Amino acid sequence: MSKLQTEKCVDYLKHNPYAFFFRSLRDVPDFHDYKIVLKTISTQDQRVYNKPHVSQVAVIWVESQENEEYGPRDIEVQMHSDQSKSIKYFYGCYDPLHGYSIVSTSAKLIAPGSIANAESLLQMEKVLGKNAESSRLLQQYIVDNFVKLETQRLDFHRPQQEEIRQEFHQGIVDAMASGETEGSAVGKRIVLPANFIGGPRNMRQKYVDAMALVQKFGKPDIFLTVTCNPNWPEIKQNLSVHEEAQNRTDWIVRVFHAKLEQLKHEVFKNHIFGDVAASTYVIEFQKRGLPHAHFLIILKPNFKMYTTEEYDRIVYAEIPDKSVNPHLYRMVVKHMLHGPCGLLNPSNVCMKKSCL
Repeated sequence: MSKLQTEKCVDYLKHNPYAFFFRSLRDVPDFHDYKIVLKTISTQDQRVYNKPHVSQVAVIWVESQENEEYGPRDIEVQMHSDQSKSIKYFYGCYDPLHGYSIVSTSAKLIAPGSIANAESLLQMEKVLGKNAESSRLLQQYIVDNFVKLETQRLDFHRPQQEEIRQEFHQGIVDAMASGETEGSAVGKRIVLPANFIGGPRNMRQKYVDAMALVQKFGKPDIFLTVTCNPNWPEIKQNLSVHEEAQNRTDWIVRVFHAKLEQLKHEVFKNHIFGDVAASTYVIEFQKRGLPHAHFLIILKPNFKMYTTEEYDRIVYAEIPDKSVNPHLYRMVVKHMLHGPCGLLNPSNVCMKKSCL
C-alpha cells in the first residue's frame, strides 16, 4: 500500500467505533495457541479432497448438533460489567467485529445475500480490491459471507423437521442408505429437503431430471465445456499492478457469468449448432479458483449428426490455416496445443513425477 492509502486507512480507523473494540483487546490475557492437523481419508475421492493447487483462502466449517463442542458462530463481547453480549451472524455489526473494520454497517439486522450485504461487499472491494497486499483479506471476507449465507439456509430448515416425512425425520432410511451401523447415531440427523441447494436430495433430484430428459429426447449429441480464462481482457483490465486473478474472485465470477450467458444466447437463441430440444449444464469450481461449465445438448431430429461430415461441421480437429483464419490459428496454437514435452521440454507439467 502506498503512503497515501495507509494514511487514509489510519484516519478512517481513528474514527471507527469498532476499531476501539479491537484496541481494547490488548487488555485481554494472551489467547491460547492452537494447531490444526488435516488428515486425508483414503476412501474419499482424492481429486475432490486433495490439497489445493493454487494459493487461495479456504474455511473449515464445523456445524453439528451431534457434537455440542462446536457452538454457534456468534461473537461474544465482554462488557465492562463482566457480562457478555452475543453478536449473531446476521447482525449488522458482526462483520466489523469479526475483523473487517472497514465495513461501516449499523447494528440493525442484515440478511446474508441481501442488498445491504452486497453493498458491504462492494465497499470491501473498493477499499481492498485495488491493493494486491489486501486482496487476501477480500477473499477471506467473501468466504466468510458464503458461510453466513449457508448457515442462514440451514437455520431455515432446522425448525421444519417435523414437516418432513416421519421416517426421514428419524433418519432410519438415510442411515440404511449410508450404511450407518452405530445405533446411537440413528434418529439424530437433520434432514435437508430437495429445495436445499447442494444437498443430497437436491443433487439426486437434478440427476433424475437430467435422466428424464434423456429418456424423452434421447442421448445428448454435444458435450460442451467452457472454462474461465484469467487472461480475458475483461479480467486483466480490472486488476491492479502485480495483482493476480485468483485474488479477485468477484471479477472472475462476474466475467465468467457474462461470458456464459453470451454462450447460452448463441446456442439456444442463435442456434449455432441447430435447434435444441433439451439441455442441461453444471458449473464447477473445484479448487483451481477458475469456474467452468459442462453442457449436455440434445438436438432436434432434423439437426442430429450421424455422419463424419456432419460432425466436421462443428468439430474441427486440425490446426487452422494461418493465412485464411489468422485469429482462429492464434487461439488454437495458444490454448489447444500440448507441448513440446519429452526431451524438447523436460520441465513441462506433464513430465513432473514421471507422468510419461
